[in-house]
Amino acid sequence: MPYIKIDELRCKGCGLCTIACPKKLVTMSDTPNSQGLTVAVFSDPEKCTGCALCAEMCPDVAICVFKE
Repeated sequence: MPYIKIDELRCKGCGLCTIACPKKLVTMSDTPNSQGLTVAVFSDPEKCTGCALCAEMCPDVAICVFKE
């Protein structure tokens, strides 16, 4: 089952990944991280197809896609 991991320290909260995900599984967090930025979070991994559009769109290379 594919899933993604988002590195909260690299994510600057631009939100481009939320636009790229065709299933809308990447959203913005409600609470800021340790740097005070609202970062992207991954939800509902059962629906992820592993398309990697979120990772391709991320300018900070903060998203890794795993296809198991």
